[in-house]
Amino acid sequence: MSGARHLYVHLPFCAARCGYCDFVTVVGREGRHGEYVDALIAELELERGALSGRLETVFLGGGTPTFTEAGALRRLLQALPDCEELTVEANPETVTADLASLLAAEGVTRVSLGAQSFQPHLLETLERRASPDVVRHAFHHLRGANFDNISLDLIYGIPGQSTIDLDRDIDEALALAPEHLSWYELEAKPGTRFTHAYGDELARQAEEMEDYFERVVDRMTGAGYRWYETANFCLTPARHGDRDLRSRHNLGYWLGRDYLGLGIGAVSTVGAHRWRNTPRLGVYLEALANGQHPLRELEDLPAEVKREERVMLGLRLDEGVPLADTIGVIDAHALDRLVAVDLVHVSPANGAPLALVLTGRGRRLGDGVTAELLA
Repeated sequence: MSGARHLYVHLPFCAARCGYCDFVTVVGREGRHGEYVDALIAELELERGALSGRLETVFLGGGTPTFTEAGALRRLLQALPDCEELTVEANPETVTADLASLLAAEGVTRVSLGAQSFQPHLLETLERRASPDVVRHAFHHLRGANFDNISLDLIYGIPGQSTIDLDRDIDEALALAPEHLSWYELEAKPGTRFTHAYGDELARQAEEMEDYFERVVDRMTGAGYRWYETANFCLTPARHGDRDLRSRHNLGYWLGRDYLGLGIGAVSTVGAHRWRNTPRLGVYLEALANGQHPLRELEDLPAEVKREERVMLGLRLDEGVPLADTIGVIDAHALDRLVAVDLVHVSPANGAPLALVLTGRGRRLGDGVTAELLA
C-alpha cells in the first residue's frame, strides 16, 4: 500500500501563549477558527494523493486543538479520513463534559492532556491557566465520556521544582492511572520569554536533571509502565489486557515512516522530500481560499539522511533499531567501545532480526551515546 499512513493536523489557536512555548501558535482569533478549518479541509483535499487509502493514525496537535470553536472542531473531525488511532491534544481548562462528549461522538480514540504539573507554584511559573483541580476534573470528564486511552504530559526541571515537588507530581499522575504518560525535561528554547527569565537557572540545574530523570524512570517502571521511548511510558499488557498502548502516531515518527502535515507550520515527510508549511496565518488562509497549496519550504531527503534519522530516532525506543538498518550509519569502532562498557548491546535473535539496542544505562545517557555511535 503506497502513501503516508500518518496524518498530523495543526490547530494553532490558544487562549494565551505560555512563556516556554516555541510552537507555531496564534492567540485568540475566535472569529477565524471556522475559516482556518475550511483551509485545513481544502488542504486535505489537495494532498489526498500523498495519503494511503487507509490511515493508521491521525493526530490533532497545536496550539490547543480543544480551544478551537466547538462547531469548527466538530466539522474538522467529521472531514478527517478514517483511521485506527485518532488523537487530540487538549489543555485541561478547555475540557468540559460537553467537549469530552463531542470528542467521543466524533470518533476520537485517544486524548493527550497537557497537565505539565500538579503543583500550583510550578503551574504559575509555567504560566499555565489550569489549577491542579482543573487538571483532575478534565481527566475525569474524559473518563466520564468513556475514554480508555488517555495520556498525560508532564514536565520536570521547572525552575523552583524540588525533588519533593517531582515526587508529588508523580504521585498525582499515578493516582489518576492514565494509560500513557509523557515526561519532558523543560528546555530553554531560544527567543522565548521563559529563556530570557530563567535561562541562567536552567543552565545551572542541568546536572541535577539526570537525577530527576532517573527518579521518573524508576517510579514509572516500578508502577507497571513500560519505558518504551526516552520520554514516554505506557501501561504494560499485564496491567491492561493485551492492548498496545504506545502512541502509534509518534511511533510512526520514531520508526521513520512517511507522514503528512496540514496547517500552518506543519511538517511533512513523504518519500525523498520534506516540506514545512508557512507559519503565517494570513498567507496560509489566502492560498487555500484560492485553491492553491500554501507557501512551503521544500527540502530533499537523500537516502543516507533518512537512514541516519532512522537510527537516531529508533535508538530512543526500547526495541532499538534492526541491525541491518544501521549498516553504513554507525561507527563500528564506537559500537565496540560502547558494547564493552555496557551502554549498547545487540539483542539476541529469538526468531526476529537482530537489533541494536541501548542498555538501561545507555538509555539514561541517551543522546550522548547515540551521537558517539553515528559515523
